[in-house]
Amino acid sequence: MEEISRRHFIKSAGTAGFAIWLGLSAKGNPLMAMDIASANFSPYILIESSGLITIFNTKPEMGQGTLQSFPALIAEELEVSMDQIIIKQSNGEKVLGGGQSAGGSASIRTNYLPMRKVGAAAKEVLIIAASRIWGVDAAECYAENGTVIHKASKKTLPYGKLIEEASKIELPKNPKLKDPKDFKILGKATKRQDIPLKTNGKAGFGIDVKLPCMLYAVVERSQVFGATLKSYDATAVMKIAGIKKVGPIERIVGKYKYTGIAIIGNSYWTVSQARKKLKVVWKNNGHETFNTVDYENHLRKLAAEPGVTGKNIGSVETVQISPENTFEAFYETPMVAHHTLEPMNCTAHVQGDKLEIWTSTQVASAMTGSGANDLPKQVGFAPENVKLNNQFIGGGFGRRLYFDYIVEAVNVAKLVDVPVKLIWSREDTTTQGPFRPMTFSKLSAGFSTDGKLSTFQHKVISPSYFESMQANFDRTKVDSIMMEGIAEQAYEIPNLKTTYVRADLHIPVAAWRSVTSSTLAFAHEGFIDELAYKAKKDPMDFRLEMLTKPSDTKKVLLKLKEVSNWEQKLPQGKGRGVAVWDFFAGLAGQVVEVTHHPDKTISIDKVIAVIDLGAVVNADNVKNQIEGAIIMALGAAIKPGITFKDGKTVEQNFYDNPLVRINEAPAVEVHILADGGKVKGVGEPGLPPFAPALANAIFAASGTRFRKMPFELKTVE
Repeated sequence: MEEISRRHFIKSAGTAGFAIWLGLSAKGNPLMAMDIASANFSPYILIESSGLITIFNTKPEMGQGTLQSFPALIAEELEVSMDQIIIKQSNGEKVLGGGQSAGGSASIRTNYLPMRKVGAAAKEVLIIAASRIWGVDAAECYAENGTVIHKASKKTLPYGKLIEEASKIELPKNPKLKDPKDFKILGKATKRQDIPLKTNGKAGFGIDVKLPCMLYAVVERSQVFGATLKSYDATAVMKIAGIKKVGPIERIVGKYKYTGIAIIGNSYWTVSQARKKLKVVWKNNGHETFNTVDYENHLRKLAAEPGVTGKNIGSVETVQISPENTFEAFYETPMVAHHTLEPMNCTAHVQGDKLEIWTSTQVASAMTGSGANDLPKQVGFAPENVKLNNQFIGGGFGRRLYFDYIVEAVNVAKLVDVPVKLIWSREDTTTQGPFRPMTFSKLSAGFSTDGKLSTFQHKVISPSYFESMQANFDRTKVDSIMMEGIAEQAYEIPNLKTTYVRADLHIPVAAWRSVTSSTLAFAHEGFIDELAYKAKKDPMDFRLEMLTKPSDTKKVLLKLKEVSNWEQKLPQGKGRGVAVWDFFAGLAGQVVEVTHHPDKTISIDKVIAVIDLGAVVNADNVKNQIEGAIIMALGAAIKPGITFKDGKTVEQNFYDNPLVRINEAPAVEVHILADGGKVKGVGEPGLPPFAPALANAIFAASGTRFRKMPFELKTVE
């Protein structure tokens, strides 16, 4: 891309005639004048004199719908149809800035207003350009359907004819945005460009990449984390037809470095079969006796440690609460795998000091960045010599925020002079991590003499994401992400304290959809429910009584109470449970309805979800995201986690670490609150409330309280 002038306009070499670039600054001003060469500038729109409008999508598409949402935001303000916009995926280009990543449910919540402003600014400039050509006041003109119209004369000029004149006009810094009541596109269900491609098989995922002369590779790794390579014998492997190369390579996962043996050949089948013939001797480092039961006991003992304080309101320690009004509980969640349906994979081609990769990653910027933790530094290439071809992502969920598999692929490619596609088997993807860590929560609370909740403490005991993924992590700092969410809840509790006890672990751990909220919401909202029963109050009313001030959480609960018919009495054996969760990614609440059958089984009848968004781009996509989050949460709640025995992962594949099947999926009803408030995320908020709402519903139906995942629904007393 060519450098743009301070007005953000260029005569583009690859276009017919003039073209306008408009973009965003990282500082929050979408229309700040600066050179495109600046690292803080991120161009989003290219409008050509041919009338073609191109958007560059800096948020990798992994099912969250950016290929539909971003064009909708621009089209609404620019007054064009969705069909007039082409969207292209960015590939870590410096000119597009450093925020080319997808995670934290941030794609829409951080771009909703900025992208609308860019579209509105473009429209204003084009209207001014038309008014100058006609010699009339800009107020006499308006835009519609990609055309500027003069109200009085009905003269028209399409946008493409205005580009050269528009290139002489300064961009407005504060363009006028449309009133939401006038929206024609936003909030409606519009077509997603990726759905037809994914339906007819034309969508290109990382695992679909095929290049001339390409070879395939697998890597044999130790099943015991931290074991080092002692020796290997590839004699039998090299006798297999189609095998080209065998050699040791390095994998980097945060602060951890592992050695594996790469096998390179002419097909995935060939290298997969050859892997069985490879003889490897690993040198263990003391972790060969590690097992899940011992680690659970270790975490429970750590609960006695004081930990590091996060949020501290009032004085939990000094408030006088009688023993009979004090309650305590432990909640536990297991280690889990991300289980992306597309296994980890990357195709890499090393040519001297040049590197080109084809893969599916959530962090495009890190592929070409210059930081110590970015890919170029880890594999020994200059950032300007690395080219990324990012593909559709077949499941992210936080796993593809980490690029250890890409480091592996590059190191494999260094062994040959042609492109090599590294593919992780399903067993590799299940057993090699990084995993969501096992987490313990110790909760305690006390009621004052008037029956109100006076004290609440939540202590989190878990390995740290950041420490696992940062080589030089500062352990003296408050690790706020490990307490994320529990301090953000709106309940008006006068004395509240959150603490974190760091648990050491030699196994890499990483963010999993909704990060720590996927575990902490279960503990927090489960315990809140227990306290409601201790207080002999309805669980919904108990929560609302602690929300006397206006809040988004209160709105969500009131809506849930209405749409779930909460006050309607259920028959014997049926139960409802409620939970709500507010965290960095957004806010949602759910009511789960279950039946406790005479044979002691539990069936999940219905899930009613309410999500507070502030604004909606595509209502259908919102429902898809909430439904998907609920199904993923259901899997984590009722399916086995990852366990270890003799240092190795016990679970290997879907046969012993299954996902939720169609016949297990409950009916889901989604309600959206969008009142123009703060714009919130969609991809993750639907996950945290499910497990506590389910556990609370099971208690309401059966009297059995689950405090440990996974829940066994076949033998509930």
